[in-house]
Amino acid sequence: MDVPDPLSRRERQIMNTVHRLGEASVAAVRDQLADPPSYSSVRAAMGTLVRKGHLQTRTEGRAYLYRPVVEPVTARRSALRRVVENFFGGSPANAAVALIELSADLDPTTQQRLQALIDEAREDGR
Repeated sequence: MDVPDPLSRRERQIMNTVHRLGEASVAAVRDQLADPPSYSSVRAAMGTLVRKGHLQTRTEGRAYLYRPVVEPVTARRSALRRVVENFFGGSPANAAVALIELSADLDPTTQQRLQALIDEAREDGR
């Protein structure tokens, strides 16, 4: 399942907060944001996230509580898929090479993990 629309920086901050909290009110999200905008700005952004299909709401008394529509791992995969398509010509291998080049000082544990994943992909014919 793909996440419907890409997110702005502020929307990503809000989504990260809601994922971390599980379910939250506008006030709870605003309290967690670094350099938070006004309450009404957060409320408007969360309304946009509902319309985009990222959040859903339920009421508890007079308050709206928001929760994510998709799990964080699904959202990350969808975002990464868009990055690979947009910047690496759809090639996960090219994206992986760029990430490794960016992280030239990988620790031995990470290097071993990457090598194991490469070996596993070779065995599976990927």
